[in-house]
Amino acid sequence: MITGDIEQVQAVAKESWHATYEGIIPREIQQNFLNGAYSDEMMERRMENSLMLVAEAENTIAGFANFTPVNKQGQTELSAIYLLPQYQGEGIGSALLNTGVKKLENLKEIQLDVEKENIIGTAFYKAKGFKTVDEYDENFGSHILKTVRMELIL
Repeated sequence: MITGDIEQVQAVAKESWHATYEGIIPREIQQNFLNGAYSDEMMERRMENSLMLVAEAENTIAGFANFTPVNKQGQTELSAIYLLPQYQGEGIGSALLNTGVKKLENLKEIQLDVEKENIIGTAFYKAKGFKTVDEYDENFGSHILKTVRMELIL
């Protein structure tokens, strides 16, 4: 990802969040999260401090993934992998995940949190070999979510 991609990545985050969490997370809470997590400043910080990958299709950014730096135990957190709805199911998410695995040195394990009602995301991670290691309630902007912690041992 480059600085010139920020606006398109923000648009992907917004559209994919609204499509994924409609009926699960109130729109106002989604918007508050997106405004903070995907502000210009946060995007710059993500690019400086983590691995941000984008996938292009038809001359536009179709999706992105964000991996934290690998820690001493060989673990990374997949903090985001979002695709525009029209590009889901075309192998782009798999390509982003596989590219992250190849680019991150000394990687042994990928961890992530996914909302339990995010059926598409949960199915994707299970298909890639991720296993559920925990479930917990998360206070997300005064809205309680059922969150699933998953990991993939490489």
